[in-house]
Amino acid sequence: MADLLIPDWPAPVNVRALQTLRSGGCSPAPWDSFNLGDHVGDASENVVANRAALRQLLPAEPLWLNQVHGIAAVDAAKSPFSISADAAYSRTAGVVCTVMTADCLPVLFCNRAGSVVAAAHAGWRGLEAGVLEATVKAMATNPGEILAWLGPAIGPQFFEVGDEVRAAFLSRDPLAASAFIAGASGKWLADLYLLARQRLESIGIVNISGGDRCTFSEEESFFSYRRDGVTGRMATLIWFESQVLHQS
Repeated sequence: MADLLIPDWPAPVNVRALQTLRSGGCSPAPWDSFNLGDHVGDASENVVANRAALRQLLPAEPLWLNQVHGIAAVDAAKSPFSISADAAYSRTAGVVCTVMTADCLPVLFCNRAGSVVAAAHAGWRGLEAGVLEATVKAMATNPGEILAWLGPAIGPQFFEVGDEVRAAFLSRDPLAASAFIAGASGKWLADLYLLARQRLESIGIVNISGGDRCTFSEEESFFSYRRDGVTGRMATLIWFESQVLHQS
């Protein structure tokens, strides 16, 4: 049985969300063990078995995106499998939005009414380019009614980047400077969580949860590309169930 993390956030009762961890699957090292990525060198039969185990926990097969570090957000109910995009949203009950990560930041969204959900993959390129803003726009609802959860990503003590990354963020928002601390060898330590919070708050989203885990340092729980190079991928998933009103 796969080990899971259940997001701790004030989502409506009909919204369901899961974060997979690295343990509980059948993949051997270095993908050990609950690898869900079919593009990282693991044997296809292992990925199929791991995805089948995950499917038992879901109302439908999730939409597996071909993530390209862009900003495209697609309707998970209408998109073909393996479409190239970095976010998916749904206004249809039982449709599962999914992103995969191994250091990049997964972000889940829902509205207070529980009638629209979304998942976004935010590596630094997509985050800088506006993938979170594009996802919220695709949800087509008042940002003040949206809740966000920041899933496990590489922590600020370990995410080393160059001058060009810092400059790209500061060119869009000078306040992003607070998310960069000078590190060794002329590099910068970047805080993906803070950068994401800044972007979300700038478009009116203030109910933001999560953002307190580190994929790089928590080796027992998470895959990390920066730490291991060849490794597996975790999934962050969200959907909503139909709300049924019962008379007493």
